Amino acid sequence: MSKQEFLVQLRKGLSGLPQEDIEERLTFYSEMIDDRMEEGFTEEEAVAAVGSAQEIVAQVVAEIPFAKIAKERIKSKRRLRVGEIVLLALGSPIWLSLGIAVFAVILSLTISLWAVIISLWAVFASFAACSIGGVAACAVFAVSGKGASGVAILAAGLVCAGLSVFSFYGCKAATKGTLILTKKMVIGTKNCFIKKGAAE
Repeated sequence: MSKQEFLVQLRKGLSGLPQEDIEERLTFYSEMIDDRMEEGFTEEEAVAAVGSAQEIVAQVVAEIPFAKIAKERIKSKRRLRVGEIVLLALGSPIWLSLGIAVFAVILSLTISLWAVIISLWAVFASFAACSIGGVAACAVFAVSGKGASGVAILAAGLVCAGLSVFSFYGCKAATKGTLILTKKMVIGTKNCFIKKGAAE
């Protein structure tokens, strides 16, 4: 692929982003290709060394804040006519309430998902606290001469210690999975905004 073809693909993939970000990325990758060609690479080799346009677009979308993409999407490309303003005002009870409802549903699902993760970590903390408490109670019972009760409490504390180890790894995996899911949701939402912006 030639440098020009690569830059055209990159511009097309980034078309929903703010114009200054597009130009900045195109300049950066154009200079990177030029630098590689000065080092002795052919044009095709230099373009291949930079990576595919799709990978670069995915990386750029992940890096740019959602608010910046939404602001670019909302920004009008032309002035609204009087009729459009009237329709927007008359339709606002419907579209505004639907927008608030969608936002509320997404927010509540995200909060619920993270509430489950927090609950799992609370279970881990309670197992860990019970294991420490069991060892301490065992020592108290041993000093007071109730050895059998102390051994039973020590056994319960050891069970809780084992459960806390298992729950720690489960909580860690669940948190990592939820972070990945949240990141994919944000990137997916950004891509929706970018694709709609590119289609217009």
